[in-house]
Amino acid sequence: MASIIVISGTQKSDYYPLGRRTNVIGRDEALPIQILDEHVSRKHVQIHFDKDEDRYYALDMKSKHGVFINGRKIQDETALADGDQIRIGATTLLFTEKDFADRESALAHFKKVGERGRPTVID
Repeated sequence: MASIIVISGTQKSDYYPLGRRTNVIGRDEALPIQILDEHVSRKHVQIHFDKDEDRYYALDMKSKHGVFINGRKIQDETALADGDQIRIGATTLLFTEKDFADRESALAHFKKVGERGRPTVID
């Protein structure tokens, strides 16, 4: 199963297991994945699992500010890959195909991913 880890924004370090169901992410308080960001629509992005293709897809739900995956604005349903960064409003979400036992193991994974992306400082 896949997971979402909030890697920037006011809810940084929040962790959400996705399961194999359809998940809607937005500002609406009735959503299981609520992002409190004034630039996030009430229903901003949908992430669903396609069992025939065994992969997850993201779909912009006609949000005002758009959905960006790895810096590119999506127009249509877009396949997600492990490590993709999804930006909605001022919040960035990390999509991972890994399944974690708890929040702490998810955050430990995120820390390792972040360490790989840091450049070496040369004096």
